[in-house]
Amino acid sequence: MNSPSATFSIIEPHLQEALDLLTEAADSHGPAALATAFGAESVVLIHLIAEHNLDISLFSIDTGRLPEATYQVADEIQRRYPVTIDWYFPDADNIEQLTREQGPNSFLRSVENRRHCCHLRKVLPLQRALKGKKTWLSGQRRSHSAERASLQPVTWDENRQLTKVLPLLDWSDQQLWDYVRQHKIPYNKLYDQGYASIGCAPCSRPITAGEEPRAGRWWWELEGSKECGIHADYFAGGSGI
Repeated sequence: MNSPSATFSIIEPHLQEALDLLTEAADSHGPAALATAFGAESVVLIHLIAEHNLDISLFSIDTGRLPEATYQVADEIQRRYPVTIDWYFPDADNIEQLTREQGPNSFLRSVENRRHCCHLRKVLPLQRALKGKKTWLSGQRRSHSAERASLQPVTWDENRQLTKVLPLLDWSDQQLWDYVRQHKIPYNKLYDQGYASIGCAPCSRPITAGEEPRAGRWWWELEGSKECGIHADYFAGGSGI
């Protein structure tokens, strides 16, 4: 997924399936919300939501460590589409305590430290963002990693007691980027530099040929899940402090 394609080859059944899932979430399982980090998947979903005037709210989590390119595409999306994006931030006291006790880059020292940082910066704000919602939508796709290959388009999130919907689950990289190009959707320019999965700036890097898309996340971790806790909450029910 290093370089977007200019050729439009979206398979109609996959597009219709995505629209059906979005419409069902909006009409029958609301209030529904899309979690967006402004990756290629979520900008496609924002485009579909806006184009079809679906009653799905949008929110993003600003961890405090995002790349500037992410803010740039967020601004482009906000100006392009008639949507409101609700921003959530980590608790300042939690981050001050973490930094005071462990330093600014404690996540580099162990998997446990990294998951703790993700929990404070992402998972706890997510809990606030999803309060009062019945359904949340995400851009996860099977092709992201072996761990995500067995995901289902609609599941019950036991930790959060919500329905979770993945409208683009079966889209290929080619289909995704063809759709972005065909509709001239703003996208994060880090993709043009070889990034395939973009999170916090210090925790994301470009991938090389043959690597899984999420190999660029927390690449110094040789073993373990390439998830931050949003989709696999390692501290379910805990405060993180």
